[in-house]
Amino acid sequence: MSMTTPDDPRPPLPPFTDESAAVKVRKAEDAWNTRDPQRVSMAYSPDSRWRNRSEFFEGRGAIVEFLTRKWDREHEYRLIKELWAHSGNRIAVRFAYEYHLDSGEWFRAYGNENWAFDDGGYMTHRHASINDVPIRDADRTFHWDRSGPRPEDHPGLSDLGL
Repeated sequence: MSMTTPDDPRPPLPPFTDESAAVKVRKAEDAWNTRDPQRVSMAYSPDSRWRNRSEFFEGRGAIVEFLTRKWDREHEYRLIKELWAHSGNRIAVRFAYEYHLDSGEWFRAYGNENWAFDDGGYMTHRHASINDVPIRDADRTFHWDRSGPRPEDHPGLSDLGL
């Protein structure tokens, strides 16, 4: 597969090993937890193609627009991703995140993503299927400081039974 971007390589690079795929997933989780659409968009190729729920779009500009809308609506967003499988230049993850709306109603979103990468380590395709489940504030399980990534000692999805 040829490189689709003039940007500097973004390790780890494909083909992925168990270790490098897990690192790629954690780097994605950490970036998304910044809630910085511009920063997050830089992990994707300039022509990256997305399917997120029922939305289909392409390119970093569209990614920034989508994430800006998302995080304007989803407050106190905290995400955990977990490697599900990998092969060559592809990674599958499962994830959950918690957030609340302006109304104060809390949700936990559960989902799966399929990712494909170019030779430079940029994601060229992201296909996400997501379901939102209303939860009570007392049922929240993601409680780290919102200003940073999930601490290394915070349980992952499997540890939390999610």
